Amino acid sequence: MADMAVVELWRGDLPESVHRVHAVVADATGEPVALWGDPGRIIYPRSSCKMVQALPLVLSGADLSSERLALACASHQGTPMHVARVADWLADLGLSEADLLCGAHWPTDRESAHALLRAGARPGPLHNNCSGKHAGFLHLARHLGAGPDYVAPDHPVQRAVRAAFEEATGEPSPGWGIDGCSAPNFATTLRGLARAMAGFAAPGPGREGEARARLVGAMIAHPELVAGEGRACTDLMRAAQGRAAVKTGAEGVFVGILPGRGLGFALKAEDGATRAAEAVTAALLVRLGVLEAADPVAQRLTSGIQHNWRGLPAARLVTRL
Repeated sequence: MADMAVVELWRGDLPESVHRVHAVVADATGEPVALWGDPGRIIYPRSSCKMVQALPLVLSGADLSSERLALACASHQGTPMHVARVADWLADLGLSEADLLCGAHWPTDRESAHALLRAGARPGPLHNNCSGKHAGFLHLARHLGAGPDYVAPDHPVQRAVRAAFEEATGEPSPGWGIDGCSAPNFATTLRGLARAMAGFAAPGPGREGEARARLVGAMIAHPELVAGEGRACTDLMRAAQGRAAVKTGAEGVFVGILPGRGLGFALKAEDGATRAAEAVTAALLVRLGVLEAADPVAQRLTSGIQHNWRGLPAARLVTRL
C-alpha cells in the first residue's frame, strides 16, 4: 500500500487531529497514474457518484436543460433557487413533492432554514439535498413506464443505475447499502470510482460519450446548483474555470473530473472527515495543474486558519500529499 495523504489540524505546537486519506488518479485508459493508500479499498461512493446515477436518464433520450442535469448531479443546500427548480421539474412531469421518496431535512443553507422557521413552516422532500437526483429518477421511471417505488433495488430505475455504475467503474459491485436519501448506493473500489471519473473526463464518441459530456458540462456550467454558496464543490469549480468538475459524497468521499486532461480521481478520508476530503481534493487540483497553489480557495481548503469566537487565529490545517 502506498503512503497515504494526510491532513492535520495544528493547534499551537501540537497536531490536534490527523486524517488519513486514500486517493487514486486515473487516466483515460482507466489505469491509475498516481495513488495514495489502498486503491483496492471498497467504499460506498455516496453522493459523489450522482453523475453516474444520472447516466441512464440522459441515455433515455429525455429532453433536459443543463440546469436540470446539474440538479440531477446535485447535493444542494435547499435554497429557494434549488427548491423552485426541482418543483418546476416535477410539475412538468405532472408530479409533486409527495412523489419524492428522499425524505425531508432542514436546508443546509442557514438563511433558508431560518426563513422556514420564521414562516412557521417545516422542510419537505424538496429541501432534501438529493431532491434533484430523485426528480431525475422519477423522470426516468416515467420514461420506462415503471412504478412509483423507484428507490427499490429491483426497480427498473435502480437496475439501470447499477448497470451504468458497473460499466463506468469497470467492475461488478460487491453489494449495496441504503443511502441517506433511501436510494441504494452501490459499493466499488476506490480504483473503480477513479476509473469512472476518468471515463467522464475522456468520454469518447457515441451516445454514451455524449451523455457523459453533457453531465460534466452541466456541472461546470452551474456550480451553484450542484452545491451552493460557500460549499467546496461550488467554490472549487468556479476557481477551476471550466477545467474541472468535482463532487462530494458523505463520509469523506470526493471525486474529480478533469476534461482537458482526460484524468479522473476519487478519494476517501478513512475517518469520514469532510474537511480532510475537501483539503486533499483542493491539493490534487493544484498538483494536477488545475488550480494555482496561491488560489484563495485552494489556500482556504488546504491550509486555512481557524479563528475562535473572538476572531483570534487558533488552529491551522496542513495538507501533505
